[in-house]
Amino acid sequence: MSTITTRCPHCLGMNRLPVDRIAESPNCGRCKSPLLDGAPIEGTSDNFSTLLNSEQPIVVDFWATWCNPCVGFAPVFQQVAEERQGDVRFIKIDTEAQQQLAAQFQIRSIPTIMVFKGGQRIDTINGHCRKLSLIYGSIRRS
Repeated sequence: MSTITTRCPHCLGMNRLPVDRIAESPNCGRCKSPLLDGAPIEGTSDNFSTLLNSEQPIVVDFWATWCNPCVGFAPVFQQVAEERQGDVRFIKIDTEAQQQLAAQFQIRSIPTIMVFKGGQRIDTINGHCRKLSLIYGSIRRS
């Protein structure tokens, strides 16, 4: 059985998930909070391709800890993840820690937001994004 390891966005505990059970809305083994819904998920080279190919639309925030616009945008991304719980999956990828993913998606500036559906990129937003409507518009087009 193939598995991925993902960090709980609530308690930061590591969880191993069977790939074929991701659509079942898994909960954290430690805190029992939803692992893949209601808060941004930490994207890594180990879990990203599996998450990307799910049935739900995916919104990815490519960011870095040293980037002030990225840090300022984080609460907006968190808020939208909470509001769109169950409809859309939100993933944050630290471009410094996940340089392979940043190169794969040709990230040249941060923050960069990408929207995927069925594993295919359908929209990209580059630069600081203050308005929730930009993300909502991208999601609606999916």
